Amino acid sequence: QVQLVESGGGLVQAGGSLRLSCAASARTFSSYAMGWFRQAPGKEREFVAGITRTGANTLYANSMQGRFTISRDNAKNTVYLQMNSLKPEDTAVYYCAARNNSYITQLATRYEYWGQGTQVTISS
Repeated sequence: QVQLVESGGGLVQAGGSLRLSCAASARTFSSYAMGWFRQAPGKEREFVAGITRTGANTLYANSMQGRFTISRDNAKNTVYLQMNSLKPEDTAVYYCAARNNSYITQLATRYEYWGQGTQVTISS
């Protein structure tokens, strides 16, 4: 079992930045590829970014490319999402997810473990 706890959400103005963190309980955190997803009210959950076990490879949704950066620190069992140039349409609950696999995927159904989410609200 892996427990994931997100933090770092909040309310910021458009153009601002936030850094989300996701702390994992797994002793073998480095065995898991990690992903960030988000879900806005009335919308389906969507892929934001993913990172491989070692952090050597990352993947981003097109609308986040260049604005968001995913990273991980395996020594701290933590994955991060740095979000810059935030827009009102980035408002959502952000979730981190883990999959016991070496590959990143954009499919939410392929992730076995999920956090409870952290609210991000961007004001215009």
